[in-house]
Amino acid sequence: MTALLSFRDVWVEYGDKVVLERVTLDVEQGSFVSVVGPSGAGKSTFLRLILGQEGPSHGQILMDGTPLTPECGPDRGVVFQRYSVFPHLTALQNVVFALECEQSPLLGKLFGRARRDAIAKATEMLGAVGLEHNLQVYPAQMSGGMQQRLAIAQALIKHPRVLLLDEPFGALDPGIRLDMHGLVTRLWREHGLTIVMVTHDIKEAFKLGTRVLTFDKRRIDPHAPNRYGATAVYDIAVKRKDGDVAAVLAE
Repeated sequence: MTALLSFRDVWVEYGDKVVLERVTLDVEQGSFVSVVGPSGAGKSTFLRLILGQEGPSHGQILMDGTPLTPECGPDRGVVFQRYSVFPHLTALQNVVFALECEQSPLLGKLFGRARRDAIAKATEMLGAVGLEHNLQVYPAQMSGGMQQRLAIAQALIKHPRVLLLDEPFGALDPGIRLDMHGLVTRLWREHGLTIVMVTHDIKEAFKLGTRVLTFDKRRIDPHAPNRYGATAVYDIAVKRKDGDVAAVLAE
């Protein structure tokens, strides 16, 4: 596989505190990377670096071999645990608004044929996530699973190359969670996405991922506990054959 994202000796520091250190790895195009580790191990920081919400203190992040600037772009979509949808807009309006912001950043509004095309695309995407019968429903009238489907539709409507998931199913009931697993797996395959997902659920990480990264602090100095950051201490390739899952520890 071709490396879509490359981390080269990446460090993230906040003052005297080191969050991430010595992160060197590649994320291949079309892979599904699950990121696990204890709280405070820099998992969400790793996601924010890919999203462009912040840049590394040291080191370099590349996308297609080009340095990734610390700014969000349409080639990366994100879904958080808390549903990032607009409560005052219907499902259809939520997804259309994402297109309006992309195509008309100054006005935030489309008109005429451009708006009709946006509505058609939004309707198709809502159908893809199973919300075709809820176009005029507001988020407050939706279940948690439906709101998360809406958030995924928002993220995918601009056809990002990378979909970032930050504990996306943590607040869902077990049955709905299983439905969402199936949905995300289908969308990943159908849209040729590269997915990076942070989760605390180890079983979920191995079930969905083609690769599992474990972030943790490799070393601790009791005299300077904040001067050591987390890094990818385990990198496990997940291979599936005849429905079974086998994990192979990367060299």
